[in-house]
Amino acid sequence: MLIVVGGHSRNIGKTSVVAGLIRALPEWDWTAMKITQFGHGICSASGAGCGCCLAPEHPYAIAQERSANDSDTGRFLAAGARRSYWVRTATGQLANALPAVREVWAASRNLIVESNSIVEFLMPDLYLVVLDFAQQDFKASSRRLLSRADACVVIERDLSDPRWNGVPRGAWDDKLCFPVRPPQYTTAALTAFVNERLLAAGAVAGCGGAPV
Repeated sequence: MLIVVGGHSRNIGKTSVVAGLIRALPEWDWTAMKITQFGHGICSASGAGCGCCLAPEHPYAIAQERSANDSDTGRFLAAGARRSYWVRTATGQLANALPAVREVWAASRNLIVESNSIVEFLMPDLYLVVLDFAQQDFKASSRRLLSRADACVVIERDLSDPRWNGVPRGAWDDKLCFPVRPPQYTTAALTAFVNERLLAAGAVAGCGGAPV
């Protein structure tokens, strides 16, 4: 089964939500993945500036994390994921990495992915979007995909209204929302919701399905 966790901006807790769900639901035998799209001038293979990010020989890179360290993919392992991957592509070039993503998915019992853009290519069993009212930035891709979210994870900041502009309130306010307060990025209610949705989708704990 496939769960995707996205968000409207950087550094709003997406990694913490993914790690929290892995830790709270170990019976689902998770493989975890983080997808990063680099801007112009950043090499997908190295993550460093080189000016070759759109070159045919560097369409994407995928690395398996081996250590439970402080990196985002290392945090997934520390939370209990069996395997953890970092997929890197140039902005707008995620399609190049799809064969590798599908290969990981096919070899996984249940895959949880930190990304927004992957939803444009794959149909997850559950798509969660992290929203932070205090963060003004709202990426165009997030606006486009917000309607597809099954539920929102709202970072509590004691704000009644978000600081972002140009996003109709009904785009998120009408959805099922789970408030969380850092440093706790998951709650019993959110965990129960994810567990119930996976069961309803026909998953079996410890024995997931591969993509078609």
